[in-house]
Amino acid sequence: MTSMKGLKPTHFEWETDGSIARIRLSRPDRKNPLTFESYAELRDTFRDLHYADDIDAVVFLPNGGNFCSGGDVHDIIGPLTGMDMKALLSFTRMTGDLVKAMLNCGKPIISAVDGVAVGAGAIITMASDIRIATPAAKTAFLFTKVGLAGCDMGACAMLPRLIGQGRAAELLYTGRSMSAEEGERWGYYNRLVDADDLETDAMEIASRIAAGPNFAHSITKTQLNHEWSMGLEQAIEAEAQAQAICMQTQDFHRAYHAFVAKQKPVFEGN
Repeated sequence: MTSMKGLKPTHFEWETDGSIARIRLSRPDRKNPLTFESYAELRDTFRDLHYADDIDAVVFLPNGGNFCSGGDVHDIIGPLTGMDMKALLSFTRMTGDLVKAMLNCGKPIISAVDGVAVGAGAIITMASDIRIATPAAKTAFLFTKVGLAGCDMGACAMLPRLIGQGRAAELLYTGRSMSAEEGERWGYYNRLVDADDLETDAMEIASRIAAGPNFAHSITKTQLNHEWSMGLEQAIEAEAQAQAICMQTQDFHRAYHAFVAKQKPVFEGN
């Protein structure tokens, strides 16, 4: 297994609090845009998290009052206009690989959104397991604004499942901002909180999850993602097999013995 607590990334901020990792994107003066390098480093970090036994949850936080302004106009969009098809496909596959890595990292991810979360920034929130936001959050899948299709980094597959086909279609065709109130009402955001409480609330959610049976949490995350493409009978069978695996863990036995002793179980993730 890999230890991630000593990670020192170059292109984003990383810190740990117990078994919870906190990520903030860099350059708050530019509303934290992504670059070729930060895309790749985030992708590699989430790939490595799959093998990390010292991180149990990840919290994506805003920086300087904003979450992320998407791909940097000068560092990404400008250079893309001069690339050939092979190079362009290499880039779009890399950005999609970030989403795949987030989905497959085995760790619950909480996005805490304030201010702007647009383009790839909106995608990062979409690929998270849980989303909370401040009333000032503005979320936009604005690819059409730069002459591109709304089908970017899995948006046409994932967004309709979160907020419904018609609402997703409107956002992806128009590129308009989804207000925080709309996001909560539509089920995109789990809840809205004051800006002063955003990080605290996100860390409380992460702490509560991290205190649970973390091997079982990784199974839950896997099934939440895999069952999108399953029929009901396949899903029920897959869950039967997954739960049988979890019943072999020590955490399952710990929970039973704690219940018998009328105590709160202390899970260790094995």
